Amino acid sequence: MTQIATRTRTAVTLSDAAARRLNAISAEEGRQMMLRVAVDGGGCSGYRYTFDLVDAAEADDLKVERDGAAALVDAISLALLNGSEIDFADELAAAEFRVKNPNAKSSCGCGVSFSI
Repeated sequence: MTQIATRTRTAVTLSDAAARRLNAISAEEGRQMMLRVAVDGGGCSGYRYTFDLVDAAEADDLKVERDGAAALVDAISLALLNGSEIDFADELAAAEFRVKNPNAKSSCGCGVSFSI
């Protein structure tokens, strides 16, 4: 269970559940897929998380790895995500990636948007 966060000391972490889901997606796709997590302005609370599956990192990305899986965070979003954990929840209502962000002062009911 190696956890690596390059560029910044443990700026963002990847949960075991998120790593397992990313590895399952990569196996289904037949190639290594990474989860890009970013923060955009908007949403009902001021900022919103966006998630995308990609197969290559950008030059300024923070790459977070765990058990062969990887997530990417761009340099601009990192300031709002510092100290966060990227998680995956598979519940009755939805199966989704989530961000546990200690910087968020409040968030909306769906968990996709937040305020600082």
